[in-house]
Amino acid sequence: MTGIEVGEARGATALGAAAVGAVSGGVAGGLLAVLRAIDGLGDGALLPVANRPLESVLHLVAAVGLGAAVGVLFRNGGGGAASTSGGLLAGLLWWMLGPLTLSPLLDGRGPTWSLADASAVFPSLVTALLVGGLGGALFAAVGPQVGRLPWLSRLVAPAVRSEPSRVVVLGGGFGGVATAQRLERRMLAGADLAVSLVSPSNSLLFTPMLAEVAGSALQPHHISAPIRATCPRTRFYRGEVTGIDVDRRLVHIEGTSAPLPYDHLVVALGSVPNYRDLPGLAEHSFTLKSLPDAVAIRNHVIAMLERADAETDATERRRQLTFVVAGGGFAGTETIAELFDLVHNARRYYPHIDPAELRFVLVHSGDRLLPEIGPELADFALQRLRRRGIEFLLGTRVGGASAEAMHLADGERIPTRTLVWTAGNQPHPALGRLPAERNRAGALVVDETLRSTTHPEVWAVGDCAQIPDPLTGGLHPPTAQHALREGKTLGDNIAAAVGGRPPKPFRFTPIGILVALGHRTAVAEIRGLRFSGLAAWVLWRGVYLSKLPGLEKKLRVLIDWTIDLLFPRDIVLAADPDERRIPEPAAPTAPMPPIAPGGRP
Repeated sequence: MTGIEVGEARGATALGAAAVGAVSGGVAGGLLAVLRAIDGLGDGALLPVANRPLESVLHLVAAVGLGAAVGVLFRNGGGGAASTSGGLLAGLLWWMLGPLTLSPLLDGRGPTWSLADASAVFPSLVTALLVGGLGGALFAAVGPQVGRLPWLSRLVAPAVRSEPSRVVVLGGGFGGVATAQRLERRMLAGADLAVSLVSPSNSLLFTPMLAEVAGSALQPHHISAPIRATCPRTRFYRGEVTGIDVDRRLVHIEGTSAPLPYDHLVVALGSVPNYRDLPGLAEHSFTLKSLPDAVAIRNHVIAMLERADAETDATERRRQLTFVVAGGGFAGTETIAELFDLVHNARRYYPHIDPAELRFVLVHSGDRLLPEIGPELADFALQRLRRRGIEFLLGTRVGGASAEAMHLADGERIPTRTLVWTAGNQPHPALGRLPAERNRAGALVVDETLRSTTHPEVWAVGDCAQIPDPLTGGLHPPTAQHALREGKTLGDNIAAAVGGRPPKPFRFTPIGILVALGHRTAVAEIRGLRFSGLAAWVLWRGVYLSKLPGLEKKLRVLIDWTIDLLFPRDIVLAADPDERRIPEPAAPTAPMPPIAPGGRP
């Protein structure tokens, strides 16, 4: 691409587009002025005044301004129809601002926007629409030809690159999507960029609500937004990263024949479960990192209730009705609370299950629950959940798992068919293919500007990055609110680097912490203020609902929450449950005992 092509998505600067648009608008305005002088076409000025020469000058100035506005708004493409429609809209807005509003002010009378006033200046509306529409059409026709005139392209955009900088974002989580969205804004502001995003999932998952999906309080697809809709100017590739060649600056993607080239690489791959090499844990536990994970947990728990309702063996029945979560952080605490609500809410449909048979256990290696929040709120959460009947094994480490039990490090066994692991994460294993500096856990080491300390063309955000925090002297934690802000800063920094400006360091102080405890209870700490109980629960829902991407998703989640308040939770098995922890029952060796009138065998 030579110079600037205003009609191309990434070839135009605001100044160049405004210049070409102004010329287009001026030509359209001059043409209509000549036609008006000949036969009175469009008998009305864009800004009618008593002085005829001044009226002509203002008419031309307004036409130039309309054209410049269309050029800036549609410099990133959209085709002739979009530019023409935009010109018509700009003409209508100008008519409302000029003849209908500004002219009465110049005449010393305030605008009333009455029907009579609109009728009086209606001829100028015809002129405004003609100037806007014709100017937009000329802009669409002339803009792509500007690049063929070197002298004009140098005049309107002397600093435009011949090729856009290629930015490849790996990961479709909070950090990756926030980076792509920020880069799109920089593109609209004139940054010469071509952005691509690679992710195995085609949607952005709102992970703070994932536990509610596992608890059957929310529909799975209601808490995720399509990346193609969230980042409309980003080229999306669905697939796993299979290789990164930093020497040739290529990314290899599963299922694609050609690698993806880049000038700047953003690593936002997040984290995966870390089972700490504990025997049997990977094979006999569930994780909560994705929508399929949450749906699998929900279906498994409902399947356990179905089997326990007909189970006659007391030992097996006890395993099926024992639900264990390992990890006392945000994810583990919210998960055990949601599972408790799901089971007790659904128990009305299982008359052969005695509430006394249900057991919920949370195992945590730390000495207190929720180490991320203050001790007072953590103790409130612990006591509230204990009163509801949830057991806590604090200061206890997991030793492994089997199909029939979770094994503790001290040798004790907890018979169960349901174990959810939330006690450990590690950076995505694809980082092992990147020959850049990483810490002991495998996270990419970056400086305060989110740039790799060894490869200046590589950047990282989110769970897979070690980001220094100069305000505390430590590291920024891997939370969603940090990833969102990191992505915005990174988008600005990449645009700055492309434009030859120095990147800025990332600075962020957490706004607060919110933890849902189920049963319309939560704890929250916002700007040093502490909340608990119902007030914190309302705050939790209000804050996260506001941050959920897209109005449609907000409405769907709000409807789900309303249904959850009025009706019992859905126990339909949406898919076959994960059978890895549900072995087939042994053949009975004796006839099944009759069912007693009370419902218990």
